[in-house]
Order: sequence, then C-alpha cells, then structure tokens
Amino acid sequence: MDQNSLRNFCIIAHIDHGKSTLSDRLLEYTHTVAKREMKAQILDSMELERERGITIKLAPVRMNVPAREYIDNPPYEEFILNLIDTPGHVDFNYEVSRSLAAVEGALLLIDATQGVQAQTIGNLYLALEQNLTIIPVVNKIDMAIAKPEETAKEIMGLLGCAREDILFASGKTGEGVNEIVKHIIKKIPPPRGDTSPSATRALIFDSVYDDFRGVVAYVRVVDGQIKRGDSIYMFATETYSEVIEVGHFKPKLVTADTLSAGEIGYVVTGLKNIVGCRVGDTITIKKQIKESGARGAERANAPAIQPLPGYKEVVPMVFAGIFCKEGTEYERMRDAVLKLKLNDSALMFEPEHSQALGFGFRCGFLGLLHLDIFQERLHREYKLNLVVTVPSVAYRVELTNGETITIKSPQELPDPSRYCTVFEPWVKADIVLPKNYLGNIIGLLEERHGKYVNTEYLEGGRVILHYLLPLSVMLVDFYDRLKSLSSGYASLNYEMVGYEPAEVVRLDIIVAEELVEALSTLTYESECYFVGRRIVEKLKESLPKQMFEVKIQAAIGSKVIASERIPAMRKDVLAKMSGGDWTRKAKLLKKQKEGKSRMRVSGRVDIPTETYLSVLKRDS
Repeated sequence: MDQNSLRNFCIIAHIDHGKSTLSDRLLEYTHTVAKREMKAQILDSMELERERGITIKLAPVRMNVPAREYIDNPPYEEFILNLIDTPGHVDFNYEVSRSLAAVEGALLLIDATQGVQAQTIGNLYLALEQNLTIIPVVNKIDMAIAKPEETAKEIMGLLGCAREDILFASGKTGEGVNEIVKHIIKKIPPPRGDTSPSATRALIFDSVYDDFRGVVAYVRVVDGQIKRGDSIYMFATETYSEVIEVGHFKPKLVTADTLSAGEIGYVVTGLKNIVGCRVGDTITIKKQIKESGARGAERANAPAIQPLPGYKEVVPMVFAGIFCKEGTEYERMRDAVLKLKLNDSALMFEPEHSQALGFGFRCGFLGLLHLDIFQERLHREYKLNLVVTVPSVAYRVELTNGETITIKSPQELPDPSRYCTVFEPWVKADIVLPKNYLGNIIGLLEERHGKYVNTEYLEGGRVILHYLLPLSVMLVDFYDRLKSLSSGYASLNYEMVGYEPAEVVRLDIIVAEELVEALSTLTYESECYFVGRRIVEKLKESLPKQMFEVKIQAAIGSKVIASERIPAMRKDVLAKMSGGDWTRKAKLLKKQKEGKSRMRVSGRVDIPTETYLSVLKRDS
C-alpha cells in the first residue's frame, strides 16, 4: 500500500462539543456505513455511553474516499482516512494520549455556543507535545445561539493561526464536512514508516478480550507489515503468539490479508493470558528478533529492532476499595477486573482484604467519573453486586525512622506515634468561565484551600483561573458545585503537580458498636468535627430501621466526636390481645424489651450500597 494515500487523525475536544456527532457525519459522507445501519453515536459501542451521552472509550474507524475528487491524476484510486474518536472528559485523558500516539494529525473541535473551554486547552497541549498537525473546527454553527466569529477569535488567540485556517461545520446537519475532508487530505501529512517487511514494529494503543479468540490488539503499524500466521513477539511482556487474524475497523471488524506500514487495524493474538498483551507495548515478528539462550535484559544479542516509545506512565488520582456483597463472587470479580484492565489501561488495582467486607481490590482511578463508570460496567457487564468504599487519594507518610510510605486507604495510616508528617497530592486546576461568575468561583476555591496562581483573559468576556488545590477537596462534589455556582458555564481541567504537608486525621465510623471500615476517611484536623457530624446525620437519614436501637458514632482513635441514634422499629405485640388483665400485657411488653436488649448486643446492621453513596455526597 502507498503510504501517501493514508491519513491518520483523531478528533479532540472538550466534553459535549460534538465529537461523536461529527464522526457520524464523516461516516455518512464517506459512505462507510450504509444509511439503513446508521444510528446516532455509532462509534459509541457501550450502552452506558449512549445513556449518558458521553464517549468513554476511544473508537477507531477506517474511511475510503475517491482520490480523484481531491487531487489531479492521483497515482492511487482512493485515500484511506483512519479516524480515532476520543473521549472529552478529563477523567479519560489517558484515552486521548493513546489516540494521539497513533496518528499524525488532529481535528480540534470547538463548540460555537460555548467557545474554548478547559479540556479544549488540555487536549490541545497533549497534541502539540506529539507534534501533530492541528486543524481547528468550529462546530454547531447551525444553532441559534452560536457565536462562530467570537469563537474563531478565541481560537486565533489560542493557536496563533489565521482566520482562513479555521473551518466552520455542523455535525448535526453535515454542513462543512466536505471542507473538513479536504483539509484532512491536504494538511495532515501521510505516515513515513519503513515499508521493509524485515523491520516490523506496531504500537498497541488499545485492546479488548474476546471469549473465543482471546486478546484482540488495536495497533498502529509503524514499520513493516503483519499478516495472518505470523509469529509475533511483544517486547514489554516478552510474550510470543501466532496471529490468527488481522483487519480494519469499518467500524465493525473487517478481515484483511495484511496490515502494512502506516495502517491502523486490529490483530487477533489468540492469547488467553490477559497480562500478555499490554497497551503501549510494541509488536514485532519473532524471526526478526536476535535471540540467545537468555531472555529479557540478559539477551547477549540485543534485538535487531528497538521497541517504540510507549505512553507516559499513568498516575491514579483517586483510590477506592471494591468488594462483592457475596464473598463467593470474588473469583468472578477478579476475572472481570482483569478483563476491564485490558480495555482500560488507566485502571490500577491490587488485592485487598477487609475484616468487614472480605476479599476485594484497592483500585486506582483518574477521577470520580472513572470510578463511577468502572463500577457500573462491573454491574452491567458481569452482573456483580458491589460495595464501594469511600474514595480517597494517595498520601505520602514520613515515618519517625526516616522512611516514607504511600498509603491508599485510611486503614493504612500508621499510629500517630510512628509518623511525623503526612503529605497530600496537589493539582493545578485551570477553570474557564465567564467573568460575571468570577466572585462565586473564587469563593469556592478559597473555601477548598486553593492557592491563587494567576488569571488569563480571553475574548468574549471569559477568563481562565489558574489555582493550586489539594486533590482531596476535588473528590465527590467539587465539579457539581463548580457547575452550580457558574450556571453551568465553567469548565475544569487539572493535572498533578506534587505533594505538600497536610494536617489530616483518620475518622472512623462505628455503627451498632461495629467499626465500618468502608466509611473510614482521612480528613483535615480542623474539619473533622463537621465531617463526622455530617456523616452520622446522613447515616441516620439513610439507614433502614432495625428491630433494635442503632447507635452511630464518628470517632478519632478512642475519642467519639459525633453520635446519633436510630430508634428501634416497634412491633405492636398487644395487637393480638382482645382483652384480659393488665399483667398479661405487661408480661408481653417485658418480653419484647428483653429481646431488643439481646439484639442490641448481638445484632448486626447490613448497610446498603445506596447508603454508602449518600454519605459521599457533601452538602453545600
């Protein structure tokens, strides 16, 4: 295949700026999908994506357009456009970075009704780091409240480009799609890989697990070629396998004879061991590797082919414990988590055991939406009923002996006599908002212990606030408060910057004289009373009544700082009596009282998942 006929690109934008809708119009325009098969968000394969109207997973697709319509006397019949649709939410930033590593260009999509927003800027910086060709597109110009010219001025200020370099389109009506295709062909450079079949290298940018065919790797072939029957080698895991099938995305999997340099497609590896195929790894042909008797770093004859640079190491920001309600489902949950890990490289997990909840996993996520999607997928796709502990961040603890440890859950915090300082993670937050709401948002940031950095002013009366914030204060409800105080206009992007000392303590929650590990949390010492009071009040509202009185306590060590009681559910034991002496009634009431006393000692309260979630939601 002539590499000059290939164009690899992705679409990057802020959430809800119309990436998936524009992808639909591109598929229609290029006749990749027949009209009878067309549906909204066709590249969003998960039911969850359609319900929420967001893209969670990157989605590749291959489109063919006649070459003669775009250039004179072409040496090939058609151009092949490989598109990767990407998520927009900051929690799925890793998906975007993986897409950018597999392409040469990007469409930067900006909503004409909202203008440049925080994630627009964040994704643009990721693309510039990869030296990609950027094509700015103003989308949704058909809407009555669209401001295309104001948005174009913002883009010119952001990119430093000329007005004529900006395209205007509507993903809904299809207006401007033809111009977009022309610019993709003219401006995005074709791949420049080594076409020699003796120098094969392919980058794995995603993978899925098929119950019948094993691991299916989504690859960008950088050099050489891969075909069915080849024996392949994966550098990072030092795994060998035989290729069962190769092909392209249309967007369904379509079998091909060969994947050549510059192409994007899939490779069915046949691997049943999920850990053998890692996103970011390099595939090559087995016979192209010079081997000695030793493997790995001990190879005397180093590989003739060097692996491609992978992605930057992902750093989880939010940690939570995931447990099954039924202990017998642990094996099923482990298999499910392994399969989701294959499809979600940003997920980190390690086994964990809790006395109260049994065996489970301590999982690391990029944000709360990431956590929410993960548990929802486990429930829907694998029919698992879960208990999720209170999300926390990773703290670094400096012990009195000079050693520094990282704790990912409140239970791991050592005794106060064993450590001298606790360090918490901080992030740099970029918030884009209309200047009318500046006072509201600054008030929120100051309330959440933020440190002001600077303010930038954009066209159209909008500003970018740069603040440093503790990551812990962004958990749970920060994004909701941000949207509420700005009437939905503010947008947020953040990145990790380091650790700073913090005055934190572990707050334990005791229900019916039993410590509930899942509700333990690390909180600021100055706020511990208010947090404890809020949690016990929430539990009193949301816990179902029992046949005995339930005592709820918030404690720091052995000191109880807040307490509530749920009165017993009273059964009318006298209802069956139609009459008789008062001593008979007194006897029944005394018997009931003694039974409740025994239950108070030995009774156990089953806390439903809804109660855990209600505790997570902070009041304004």
